[in-house]
Amino acid sequence: MSPTTYNFPVISETVKGAWADRVVRGDPALEPAYIAAARRLVERGAIAIGSNCGFSVRHQAAVAASVKVPVAMSSLLLLPTLLRELPKSAKLAVVTADSNHCGEDLLDIEDPSDRARVVIGGIEGGLFWQNEMKRPPPWTEIADIERDVLACVTRLRDAHPEIAAFLFECTGFPLTAPAVRRLTGLPTYDVTTLCRLTLASVI
Repeated sequence: MSPTTYNFPVISETVKGAWADRVVRGDPALEPAYIAAARRLVERGAIAIGSNCGFSVRHQAAVAASVKVPVAMSSLLLLPTLLRELPKSAKLAVVTADSNHCGEDLLDIEDPSDRARVVIGGIEGGLFWQNEMKRPPPWTEIADIERDVLACVTRLRDAHPEIAAFLFECTGFPLTAPAVRRLTGLPTYDVTTLCRLTLASVI
């Protein structure tokens, strides 16, 4: 996610030790570092806080409790709203960097009927995933990310024709959203959707 995405100044802090492999699989030892980074941002003038990995939703409650500004750690926070925007017969597809680690703790859906409407697909094993698991991660061309995402979207639609919308967990996916919309004709949401909503409430 680029700072140029928003028509608003963006400041950033690095969460100490938060390499992608640790964040994706869920390392609880990272939580104090997330809180410290959030507090540094507020001290520097941040009026809202997001994150650069959807798997950071694991730390949503702790970070939100540690600062007095809106906190939106992951596009997955949109799940309950999106399910209610769609008819009960429709499914919502979550496209994630790694479906092996996108489990119930991230979705936080208690109603079994709602949970049955969410399908998950990932790009694990693809070039972007391979690169992000390295320390430091090398650059991945947008075309390569798009290829992985479109392949995942196609697999999901073949398996679940009831899909009526897509939600990207990964903050590396938003630049592929136009291609997904062209391919599917379906609404596609991501972290920029959530961040724009949050920013609109404070500026």
